[in-house]
Amino acid sequence: MGSQGGWGQSKEFLDLVKSIGEARSKAEEERIVLHEIETLKRRIADPDVPKRKMKEYIIRLVYVEMLGHDASFGYIHAVKMTHDDSLLLKRTGYLAVTLFLNEDHDLIILIVNTIQKDLKSDNYLVVCAALSAVCKLINEETIPAVLPQVVELLGHPKEAVRKKAIMALHRFYQKAPGSVTHLVSNFRKKLCDNDPGVMGATLCPLFDLITTDVNSYKDLVVSFVSILKQVAERRLPKSYDYHQMPAPFIQIRLLKILALLGAGDKQSSEHMYTVLGDIFRKCESSSNIGNAILYECISCVSSIYPNSKLLDAAAEVTSKFLKSDSHNLKYMGIDALGRLIKINPDIAEEHQLAVIDCLEDPDDTLKRKTFELLYKMTKSTNVEVIVDRMIDYMISISDNHYKTEIAFRCVELAEQFAPSNQWFIQTMNKVFEHAGDLVNPKVAHNLMRLIAEGFGEEDETADSQLRSSAVESYLKIVGEPKLPSLFLQVICWVLGEYGTADGKYSASYISGKLCDVAEAHSNDDTVKAYAITAIMKIYAFEIAEGRKVELLPECQSLIDELSASHSTDLQQRAYELQALLGLESCAVECVMPSDASCEDIEVDKNLSFLNGFVHKSLEKGARPYIPENERSGMVAMSTFRNHGETESSSHALRFEAYELPKPAVPANLPVLLTSSADPDSVQEPIQPKVFHQSSLVPSSLDSLPGDTGLKLRLDGVQKKWGRPTYSSPVPSSSASNTHRTANGATEPSGSDTVGFQARDTPYDSRKQQVEVSAEKQRLAASLFGGAPSRNERSRSSSTHKASKGTTPNSEKPRPPASTQHAVEQSAPQPPLDLLDLRELTTTATSTPSVDPFQQLEGLLESPLVSSSDIPVATVAPKTNDLMGLLDAPSVGLNTGILNSSLANLHSTSVQSEPPAATNKISHHGGNSVVAKKGPNLQDSLEKDAVARQVGVTPSGRNPNLFKDLLG
Repeated sequence: MGSQGGWGQSKEFLDLVKSIGEARSKAEEERIVLHEIETLKRRIADPDVPKRKMKEYIIRLVYVEMLGHDASFGYIHAVKMTHDDSLLLKRTGYLAVTLFLNEDHDLIILIVNTIQKDLKSDNYLVVCAALSAVCKLINEETIPAVLPQVVELLGHPKEAVRKKAIMALHRFYQKAPGSVTHLVSNFRKKLCDNDPGVMGATLCPLFDLITTDVNSYKDLVVSFVSILKQVAERRLPKSYDYHQMPAPFIQIRLLKILALLGAGDKQSSEHMYTVLGDIFRKCESSSNIGNAILYECISCVSSIYPNSKLLDAAAEVTSKFLKSDSHNLKYMGIDALGRLIKINPDIAEEHQLAVIDCLEDPDDTLKRKTFELLYKMTKSTNVEVIVDRMIDYMISISDNHYKTEIAFRCVELAEQFAPSNQWFIQTMNKVFEHAGDLVNPKVAHNLMRLIAEGFGEEDETADSQLRSSAVESYLKIVGEPKLPSLFLQVICWVLGEYGTADGKYSASYISGKLCDVAEAHSNDDTVKAYAITAIMKIYAFEIAEGRKVELLPECQSLIDELSASHSTDLQQRAYELQALLGLESCAVECVMPSDASCEDIEVDKNLSFLNGFVHKSLEKGARPYIPENERSGMVAMSTFRNHGETESSSHALRFEAYELPKPAVPANLPVLLTSSADPDSVQEPIQPKVFHQSSLVPSSLDSLPGDTGLKLRLDGVQKKWGRPTYSSPVPSSSASNTHRTANGATEPSGSDTVGFQARDTPYDSRKQQVEVSAEKQRLAASLFGGAPSRNERSRSSSTHKASKGTTPNSEKPRPPASTQHAVEQSAPQPPLDLLDLRELTTTATSTPSVDPFQQLEGLLESPLVSSSDIPVATVAPKTNDLMGLLDAPSVGLNTGILNSSLANLHSTSVQSEPPAATNKISHHGGNSVVAKKGPNLQDSLEKDAVARQVGVTPSGRNPNLFKDLLG
């Protein structure tokens, strides 16, 4: 291995570390590491490696793993090293294992036993190593295995063990809070530990617990204040000082906890005032750690119940931060000022020039933090300066994420504090022009709504001026290139609604501008749709006023182009415009009323206007509406339609991929059985069904014509045993449930979301004279001007409420109460199918489920019609081997001339025939004769039960199987 180097490692290991550090490229580093991996694989596999060498190999594996390469071939050797008796090797093994494995690794189960043994060790260093591994490797499932031992270590005589036990319990709480909820009292006790390290470690779990439930720890306020006072008065040992600051990290954690406990609580906050004032006076601001404590103290003062003296002290410290030359301290000062102005907005006025300096600082992070501060302190007197600054900054940055945020803030401030209509329109134009497709589509919808509804005042003159200024500004910029699509949609809508409202511009001029927009953006269907609709509004308003409309040639060419468009939406709009031009003025006024966007839309969620139609339809025999919640819980059994056709249950299991085609046959043909085209084919046994004769079927089945014998029509009748070969020709209940009445109303959105490009033309903004102090003072006076009066603030906020309205979500209306009552009274009750032995799905009004076998046994003992009273087909010779049926292929039934008369026969037999008809039809040589009664049906039921216990599914070629089971 070569001569020994420093730290007891070989020269080869030191050369490896040196070569990795001197690697000049990633490829060279990977070459060195891959060569090291091959060397370690070869040497670790040697069974006679000394422990000292194995320790070095494990450390070299740690280097390989940290550099991003796979060292999994050596994981098991690190696990084995944790079992070693040597303290040095054990700690090396634990270190490697915590770096190699995660809590879900397969090798964790091998570590748990070792950890349990080491937690009971007499050597506290071994216990500390095991506790360190517990925090990293124990998962939620293995917490109960080590939790009792960790709790026991809270009373260990060594403070290092107690501290690590607290850390382990905190980790358990983070992974599974329910596992340590009963140990909260232990955290409270350890808060009074003699060792400051243990007390400081206890603050971390207590902070998480207080964040979750503040009220449960109000009683600890006095204790926390007492601890903070002792720390601030330097009563802790000198070993806890950091840069001449007494236990600064314990102070920061205590200030965070006090900020939570004192929020909105005057009584608790009064206990904190004295110690917070002492920290402001005694804390040194010459070091970074001292400034960190002061910043945390300002955060605590701004969170608890306010105190004027503490706020003054906090403002003084904030002023020092803002006047510092360090960007980090300026950042802290801007953030602290943002917290303080929430309590007292006048504090910001004292730091006007400092904020202006931060706003013009080249540090982008500091500039963003300053804009956040200005956003919080915006009011009607400084909104123009702040929004203009934010727009200038938005133009200069290239970060789309932050540009989107700045655009949203500019729009929000403009809507809340706009001093005039013209300024608001110009500001929105700048935001749309320079933010492009980054603007939220809701902003465009809110802008159109604001222009339509005005500022919420009753002064129509002000609203008209707003619309006129919007039209004038849009006509000036509509011809500029590279306007965003969303902005063009707003322009087209405003020009269509209010382009000719004030009489300054003619319909021909406005329609010509709109045609130019549609022509310039021929690839944007949404813009063309807005343009053609705006042209339709312009001409509609002209026709409604009785003026003669002269269609411009470019408008006619646009209509012709859109009429042949591939977009059906554009075609529809073009045809509507052509039809509108041919209507009378009175009709046009009804179709396209002026300023209809401000009309209130009343939505009848219950659709009460359909009640009369519903009652008439129910009187004529229409099926009542079944609510969706009742449909989903209906009983899973076959139901009958009004015309007598059977319907398969939508909840039944399906064993075939597709349904077989069924020919359309008249419903009045007799039930016949024809010979198969293949003479060797064997008919599949037919599922017996209990039914009675009716007037629709001949009373004597001997008179029915047939070639070889009679056969039942079983289309739509679900087979209870075996595979179904036919399905119902009518739609299933699940399909019928999908046809629902569209009884909801949805309001159209303000605009469509379409991708578009941002404008490349830079915004011409004025430059700030940074060096001139007088200019700074004027800017500061604009930003931090006198606060408006209360009446002015209330008026400005109330007049802009309409712009922030949102369209309520449309709710799905419930059917009228009368319809629901009709559904409950007239819902048809399907007849019970005795052979349907599936589990019934109960609804909210159904009776408790009853065992169908008990019902069947009760019926079989009564003198009802036997299941043998049905026609059966000619069958093959009987076989006694039931299990042999599983190997036989199934043969489908012949559907040559079968019809659907069984549905009518089955639905009417229960009402028309008395239970005295007990004849059985057998077949001999194709002639049907009346035979005697079959064997006892009770025996058949027992045979059926035996067959079910055996597990035989009668789907083979034995046509006598049902005869054998049911007699």
